[in-house]
Amino acid sequence: MEKKPVTDSGLSRQVEGTLTRSIRRDGQFNVRRVGRARQAFHPWLVVVNMSWPWFVALVGGLYALVNISFALLYFLMGPDAVQGSAAATEGRRFLNDCFFSGHTLTTVGYGNLAPVGVVANVTATLEALVGLLAFSVITGLLVTRASRPSARVEFSRSALVAPYADGMALMFRVANQRSNNLMELEARVLMVKVVQEAGKTRREVDYLPLEMDKVEMFPLTWTVVHPITKDSPMWGLDTRTLEALQVEFIVMLRGFDDTFSQVVHTRFSYRSDELVWNAKFVSAFYVAPDGGYVLDLDRVSDFEKL
Repeated sequence: MEKKPVTDSGLSRQVEGTLTRSIRRDGQFNVRRVGRARQAFHPWLVVVNMSWPWFVALVGGLYALVNISFALLYFLMGPDAVQGSAAATEGRRFLNDCFFSGHTLTTVGYGNLAPVGVVANVTATLEALVGLLAFSVITGLLVTRASRPSARVEFSRSALVAPYADGMALMFRVANQRSNNLMELEARVLMVKVVQEAGKTRREVDYLPLEMDKVEMFPLTWTVVHPITKDSPMWGLDTRTLEALQVEFIVMLRGFDDTFSQVVHTRFSYRSDELVWNAKFVSAFYVAPDGGYVLDLDRVSDFEKL
């Protein structure tokens, strides 16, 4: 099997200290930027890339903060600043001011509460402007997040080293978490190790040839296999040697999402301590009584020892 050279992996060959991993379990690069990172900080990208629960929490938190801040201004202006907000207790009046602030922020205006006086009207006008601008930005963020294609591929928690054909092979399993169709899925696997040479520590990157590096359709699971032959960078390596070399297997997947008609990418990695020797994956899908397939994503990582 011909070995394909890797010209530049993008990972520095210089190594100082003990490495943990280059790719985190969430698929992001394990890199922290300092120095001029503050000038390069882009809030829009941060909000676009954050998870949906964090995005909802952020929008809800900002809405509550702005609403309460303006309500506090109306409350400090006195009971005559907002017509209809007067109440028997100060707490109830502040609650009415919160309702008026919410009406103004969303530009609803039911008419039961209204600003009185120049200061209150100017404040209400400013709040309405803030609301219009804020909801415009939120709408843009929602459109960007919803229209951006992304791959949600389930990787097996462990990679296996198991008997394969007449020898051994490194293998891991992947499945599509979403109901959209991924086509022409391609896989590349890099083996990153740290070696000592002439008293210096440096990183080496090798490409692992795969038994099959592409599948045309990806409706079920795909077990990616690297046969460990005499030409393999893994030939003759055992658990202790892999740990000493700080080996990390970096997986890169690339496929076509026919829902958005765009190419999507995802990444993952396995460290030497995440390898299981002499095991095989158990089937993660079965045929239903109606003749269709049933894929159980909870079993993608399941294996049994040989």
